[in-house]
Amino acid sequence: DHTINYKTTPDWAAAARKITGGRGVDHVVEVGGAETLQQSMQAARIGGHIAVIGLLSGLMKDVNVAAIFSQNLTIKGITVGNREQFDDMVRGIERNNIKPVIDAHYGLEELGTALGHMAGASHFGKIVIDIA
Repeated sequence: DHTINYKTTPDWAAAARKITGGRGVDHVVEVGGAETLQQSMQAARIGGHIAVIGLLSGLMKDVNVAAIFSQNLTIKGITVGNREQFDDMVRGIERNNIKPVIDAHYGLEELGTALGHMAGASHFGKIVIDIA
């Protein structure tokens, strides 16, 4: 497993391709939006998955649809609120002592197993990945 810091590796899509022997990565968690989606698509393998979380850099106007089709990519959008909404949510959770329902814990080294668990859709509650 590898992590690529986009700040120190501006052409991180090429780095991802190199690490995977030219194959591309299975999953990309895309948080940059319009500014970085193209690199996410270049980093993904044929049949890869990209989770677009929010639109930090604004709306995506120029999406290379041909690349999505030719690489058979699955791109899913995940809506998130803004910082103020997040802070309000955290305060509400703390004030009301809300505890999440956790179905399973996995270490980062078990990420593949965790993703399989999630894909099986048999879980009830959150699937937690411990990264520390």
